[in-house]
Amino acid sequence: MSVGVASARPRIGLDIGGTKLEAISIDPAGAVTGSLRLPTEPGEAAVLRSSELAVRTLAERAGVPLDGFASVGIGIPGRIDRRSGIVHDAVNLGVRSLALGPDLSARIGLPVTLDNDVTAAAVGAVSLLGLRGTAAYLNLGTGLAAGIVVDGVPWRGGTGIAGEIGHLPFDSAGLPCACGQRGCLETAASGSALKRTWPAGGEHPGRVLLAAIAAGDPDARHAFDRLVSGAAHCVQLLALSIDPSAIVIGGGLRLLGAPLLDGIRAELAARAATSPFLAGAALAERVRLLDGDSPAAAVGAALSADR
Repeated sequence: MSVGVASARPRIGLDIGGTKLEAISIDPAGAVTGSLRLPTEPGEAAVLRSSELAVRTLAERAGVPLDGFASVGIGIPGRIDRRSGIVHDAVNLGVRSLALGPDLSARIGLPVTLDNDVTAAAVGAVSLLGLRGTAAYLNLGTGLAAGIVVDGVPWRGGTGIAGEIGHLPFDSAGLPCACGQRGCLETAASGSALKRTWPAGGEHPGRVLLAAIAAGDPDARHAFDRLVSGAAHCVQLLALSIDPSAIVIGGGLRLLGAPLLDGIRAELAARAATSPFLAGAALAERVRLLDGDSPAAAVGAALSADR
């Protein structure tokens, strides 16, 4: 796989999540030349330490000295100050405030750029799929958010919260959301919503949901249908607000695979059947599913330095 890379030197990208750190290296031609995964350890010191280890290990495996790389990009959850390189409130990582950009740069001697993990994944997905123009990335993970990319460049908005559609209410009488509102899209289309709707699925309901449906579990079916309906709401929202040529479904719940994609498309087709306006918008045809093993977030992080 390859992506367009402006630099004449290779780059490194890190995707730091709540359970794992995924790292990739990209050569000047844009090919992914190396990858590794490390378990994530909580706390500021641990995140910095594992980031440095990932960078040094990739460089060693590639046989390239650290100063042979152009930059390191990091996709990480939390509130990101790109200018200062500080991440705040990455709760799942046990990080309150960490100057990850400057601290890691001081250790490895390379420029380090931070980006929101969903934004990085959006950039990576668009690059890996060869999409052009305006595209959207819908992250169905523990939470719910979207990334918007225009001509290869992420649109972050005036304060960096563009794409936080998970906290748009769609049902004023719905379930309470962690943000303090009620009936947000995140209470329907996310891993946390699935766990709440179907507690019998345990800590990771997405892993056993399809098997439970196949076994005839009506509660599992209800939870899946609610997830699909919420995701379809998100697709419709993105399509009618920014008119992307493609909407890519990513995040951990993408591992539900074809049943999820087919379900979303069927829901959108049903809505279009009663609305000439929606039929003309061709919503179902815009939806795509990111491959289960795609390193989109790490690739997007590697590309973030000049975007």
